[in-house]
Amino acid sequence: MKTSLLSKFGFCLLLAPIATFAETALTDANIAAIVVAANNIDIKAGKLAQETSANTDVKGLGEMMVRDHEGVNQQAVALVTKLHVTPEDNDSSKQLKAGAEITYDGLKAKKGADFDRAYVANEIGYHQAVISLVETTLIPSAKNAELKALLQAVLPALKAHLAHAQHVQTQLK
Repeated sequence: MKTSLLSKFGFCLLLAPIATFAETALTDANIAAIVVAANNIDIKAGKLAQETSANTDVKGLGEMMVRDHEGVNQQAVALVTKLHVTPEDNDSSKQLKAGAEITYDGLKAKKGADFDRAYVANEIGYHQAVISLVETTLIPSAKNAELKALLQAVLPALKAHLAHAQHVQTQLK
């Protein structure tokens, strides 16, 4: 299995490449597990930003990530419960989680402005990758119309997160 590596500010973000996701037929249960994993990754990083940063813009970005991604997880859990689908861990969701742990450890080791720059750069790279994943793999693979609709509804928020993180990045320079 190939791994894409984004390095910035002395830490790395490992993401399963989009091609890897596309190589395997994903079930709705697989997609649900990927969605929950991706949201939990950003929630954990957002909480770290809230605890670690002294910068109000970075703290605010972290707060937004926690609030919005917890909301998406609640919607996803409600939908899979309604559909009687149990999220099914798979190679893609496991790889996302493993890469996130490495990134989280790298972020945790940083302090001050170094943390702020690394966290925001990670949010930008992570959201770019997740947007691509949702658009090119998860939406086309979703069999259930309600799951597909949820994924489509989340895209504008992901794009807004990316734009907000890019704005915060300009404030840090």
